Amino acid sequence: MSTQPEEHTMKHHKRPFAAYQAKTFLWQVSADGKVGTVTLNRPERKNPLTFDSYAELRDLFRSLVYATDIKVVVVTGAGGNFCSGGDVHEIIGPLTKMSMPELLDFTRMTGDLVKAMRACPQPIVAAVDGVCAGAGAMVALASDMRLGTPAARTAFLFTRVGLAGADMGACTLLPRMIGQGRASELLYTGRAMTAEEGASWGFFNALHESGALADAAQTLAAQLAAGPTFAHGVTKKLLHQEWNMGVDEAIEAEAEAQAICMQTRDFHRAYEAFVAKQKPVFQGD
Repeated sequence: MSTQPEEHTMKHHKRPFAAYQAKTFLWQVSADGKVGTVTLNRPERKNPLTFDSYAELRDLFRSLVYATDIKVVVVTGAGGNFCSGGDVHEIIGPLTKMSMPELLDFTRMTGDLVKAMRACPQPIVAAVDGVCAGAGAMVALASDMRLGTPAARTAFLFTRVGLAGADMGACTLLPRMIGQGRASELLYTGRAMTAEEGASWGFFNALHESGALADAAQTLAAQLAAGPTFAHGVTKKLLHQEWNMGVDEAIEAEAEAQAICMQTRDFHRAYEAFVAKQKPVFQGD
């Protein structure tokens, strides 16, 4: 019997995701293997979510923390719409027949999707065209950046089906994005936010024509993937964690985070490239 201690390193848990086989949506990876694209693919019904797609999306974003290849994720929808929310027949109908414990299991699962998106280290870019409603609006909101089109209509329409506007973190995420008053209006009324409102209120980072949206999202994703991706993960983590920190605590957290990033090879590559008057080529380590 070996007396050597067994090695437990992260490399044993990490794996590439280029060959990931999605069941309830499309998964495509860019030619360089760095950008993974989730396409909600039920265009005949405006890409609604089901129990299975909720769970698979949650599991994918949870697992991406172990990806060796994917540096950025794009989320979009097929057929000119992003996502119409939970499927009326496959989700809302069955929910009316469930017990309280079953309902709580479901609402916790949907919230876990948002938690998984916020916890995965890769920046997430939502490419939003057409209908973006209910849980679909929450998927867009939980992303790190959003690109839209003039046709985008984003509605947190939970009250339209007799539910609270408090769903999947909406009451904490949306006010921080567009302000308390605007968020209150949308969450109470369930009305659609126009693309122009979304852009002026800070929900959308930019608007593009529908035919240019996919390319714009991939261009942004490629730009992010070419950056210092370890440092991007730190940025994402601190953007999330500092919501619950005081100013002094946040400054200390950023001091510690930046000291860690200064130990990366990417930091040294940037300095060496600057000295050589060249553009740095980051590798994410």
